[in-house]
Amino acid sequence: MIKPVSRAARKALGVLRSLSRQDRRIDDILFAQGEILARQSGNVVGSRLQDFEFKVYSQWGEDGIIQELIRHIDIPDPAFVEFGVQDFKEANCRFLMMRNNWRGLVIEANERDVNRIKAAPYYWRHELNAVHAFVTADNINEIIDAAGFGGDVGLLSVDIDGVDYWVLKAIENCRPRIWIVEYNAVFGADRAIAVPYDANFVRSEKHYSHLYFGASLKAFEYLGMRKGYSLVGTNSAGSNAFFIRNDLIRSCPFEPVSVDEAFVGSRVRESRDRDGKLSFLQGDDRLAEIRGMPVVNVVSGEIEQL
Repeated sequence: MIKPVSRAARKALGVLRSLSRQDRRIDDILFAQGEILARQSGNVVGSRLQDFEFKVYSQWGEDGIIQELIRHIDIPDPAFVEFGVQDFKEANCRFLMMRNNWRGLVIEANERDVNRIKAAPYYWRHELNAVHAFVTADNINEIIDAAGFGGDVGLLSVDIDGVDYWVLKAIENCRPRIWIVEYNAVFGADRAIAVPYDANFVRSEKHYSHLYFGASLKAFEYLGMRKGYSLVGTNSAGSNAFFIRNDLIRSCPFEPVSVDEAFVGSRVRESRDRDGKLSFLQGDDRLAEIRGMPVVNVVSGEIEQL
């Protein structure tokens, strides 16, 4: 015998449906605002990527920067690969997918987040492939190949708060026209360093502060030079760096810049104490918190200390 649904269960379901409708309305408003901003940004006169920043679904101003870059760079295959997206509510490529109808591959280690992505209305409205996987230097090429996103795609965005440098270095089957990489500004602008490779790297487990992860901007610049990419700027939050493939740099209105020119020191205060609570460290106190931790000099290959 099937038991009738209780009044409490019906009420809870009603609340969930109401929240779902509310989320959709918020998304509609965000997208409409983004459309207005994207059209207005076409009239902006600027010489730096930061002049074109605006936020719709990105964490900072990446949505606007991406729109400006694809306005000038020819993209025969409008496709993106982004990993480290959580539930895709806040991501670099979501507005690109929804406004410009790009197809996309997103990779996320949390299965619950992947299920949320697949349940979202945009998942059936767009050609989006969400893959549940813990990305490593050993499996990234296989994941990209299996999803059909190899070759000359439009954009690659890397933000896994871990061994980002080594994963990006390992990618061989995908030659995106635009790179977006998160750099660790706490590491400073002078050293080309990255955390040592560990396929099981988890930021919160490597150091309680959550400040020990990724690579410096200078390390990514070095990798870009080796792979045929030029640094053209960073966002104003001091988190993401943008690279253009060298064969396309002439069509880009932004000249290549050095690390000294592009580096922005982050003011984000996301450090934790030993109990896992936010400690709000700022400035040099953040580097002091992870002083002595091992890093790899990516030029020499030698292990050094922060």
